[in-house]
This record gives sequence, C-alpha cells and structure tokens, in this order.
Amino acid sequence: MHFKSPLLKGQFVRRYKRFFADIEYQGKIITAHTPNTGSMKGCLYEGADCYFSFHDDPKRKLKYTLEILQTPTSLVGVNTGLPNKLVKEAFDNNEVPQWKNYTEGRLETKINEKTRIDLALWNHQGELTHLKKWDQKLIEKYKFHFIEVKNVTMANKDTALFPDSVTLRGQKHINELMDLVDKGHTCELVFTIQRSDVTQFSAAAEIDPVYAQLLKKAHEKGVLISPYLCDITPSAIKLNPQKKLPIIFN
Repeated sequence: MHFKSPLLKGQFVRRYKRFFADIEYQGKIITAHTPNTGSMKGCLYEGADCYFSFHDDPKRKLKYTLEILQTPTSLVGVNTGLPNKLVKEAFDNNEVPQWKNYTEGRLETKINEKTRIDLALWNHQGELTHLKKWDQKLIEKYKFHFIEVKNVTMANKDTALFPDSVTLRGQKHINELMDLVDKGHTCELVFTIQRSDVTQFSAAAEIDPVYAQLLKKAHEKGVLISPYLCDITPSAIKLNPQKKLPIIFN
C-alpha cells in the first residue's frame, strides 16, 4: 500500500493523551494524530526520526497523522488503521497461499449484534456471488473463513510481541473466533508485524496472560495463527506473506 502523498519527515518529541504526538518539523513543533490505542512500548524515542502524513480536510482538527517511527533497529508502522487494508490488499492480489481458493472477500463483516470481524472470505455461488448486502443469517447457512487482524509494534530482542497492553477486546475476539469454529467455519488471526527486526512471534504473556492463554487455546482448537512481517519504507507499507514468522506459545 503506497501512501497517497509522500510522508513528511520530522523528529519525534513526545506522545500524550494517547492520541496526540508532538513532532519537531522545520524548526517548529506540530501536533499529529496518533492512530494507536496501545502503549507503543519500545517505539517512542525522543529525537528519533518519524514520518507523518498531511491531510487537507477542513473537518479534521489535526492535519497530521503519525505513521512511522524510527527505533534503533527498525522502522515501525504505528497506524492501526492500516493493517485491515494491508491484509485485504494481499487477498486481492492473490498473495497468500491459504487464501487462493477464496474468490470473494468482505471487510468489517458483522457476525453478531456487538462484533464485526475484520475480513470474511468465501467461495460460493448463488446469492453469495458478488454479495452487496450482508445478512447475519448467512453465517448459519454457509461456511466462511473469518479473519481477525491485529497490529504488532512491540518487540523484545528478536521476538515480536502482542499485545503491548491488556486487551479485553482482543480476548473477546479470540473467544468469538473459537465460537465460529464450533459452528463449522474456519478462522484465522493475522498479526501484521510492522517492523523488520524480529524473527519469531509470541503473545506478550507478561502483559496480558489471559490473552496468551486464549491464543494457545485457539491454536489448539484449529484457529490458524499467522504472524506476517510487513515491508516498510517512508513511501509504502506492504504485508509480506513470504515472511511468516514461527510462533512461540507460552
């Protein structure tokens, strides 16, 4: 996925109130939106280079969005709004081996009154061909491959870790994927690792032991766990299905 316009380069100053970041740019301090609800542990280095986008939208209070941070060992993509797009792009380009048999994909698919799954894949004819309107009753009638996508920015040495803070929402998503498996669907957790300095993946058990336990349980139940590295430059970020990391279960 190429950025719509070239990213601007500045120096990271600080992150505060979760969604704000101060950046030094051309001798001035600007404030950018930080689209990341996690702690961004291990990514925040004062004075380090960072890359951000400009948005000329009169409805936006902040015209800038923090996209990439430089750490001592890697560029790190911190925009959690991108992973779903990266995964859908990989599907549309037929780049992921286990998805090649699916002909249709739909983002943000409602599976119940409280939850939307990030991506649903299928290969059916009839009413599901080029489906425009989603009906939850289809889940009972047909079989789908449901995918939940998570963004990974934290690392400890050569191990990518998720989550970087306790995630009740993430725990709920794993339980829902296991419920969908019980209903006969196939399910997958895709971890988009937006950094290049790691060689394996694990749940961050010291931060969220419940999530780590649930991830192992989901794996044993048949939920596919897919941690993929992303190729990151200041001009583009792309999921790389050729760089799937081995998993360490706690």
